[in-house]
Amino acid sequence: MEYAFTLRFLLSQADHDIDVLVERLGEAGCDDALVGTGLPGRVALSFVREADSAKAAMVSALADARRAMPSATLIEAAPDLVGLTDIADAVGMSRQNMRKLMIGYPESFPAPVHEGSTTLWHLLDVLVWLDQRDYSIDPVLVDVAATAMQVNLARCASQVAPAMARELRALVA
Repeated sequence: MEYAFTLRFLLSQADHDIDVLVERLGEAGCDDALVGTGLPGRVALSFVREADSAKAAMVSALADARRAMPSATLIEAAPDLVGLTDIADAVGMSRQNMRKLMIGYPESFPAPVHEGSTTLWHLLDVLVWLDQRDYSIDPVLVDVAATAMQVNLARCASQVAPAMARELRALVA
């Protein structure tokens, strides 16, 4: 099975020579990734990787990227945090239809993880919600979204002080 996902990294000063970095990525096993270098000091690796599961694909890609860029910091695994347009594109509907569903079902539509000028949801939450309403959702996309969400949550959870985590666990659930 093929799984499509993106890993975005913040580069260290040692990795700013993009030609050298791209060569190291290929040697480390990231030859199935399209390398994006649009922002200085950042790199996005857009993978289409064969594996038995999205988890296996993403974990192996993370390991390969770590070998090539040992001092880089993972910013995000995608698709995970998405706006309405991203959700609509992922499931093959218009943004207007997606907005209509969000507004039409305020009690059951998944709560966003960020609300403001740009509102963001975990893609998995919305895919599960749509699937429960008999929309045709690609199970591979669900697997990739679930894995990306877990990677991002693990990245964020590593920053929480243990004492604070214990104190807040029951309050934020």
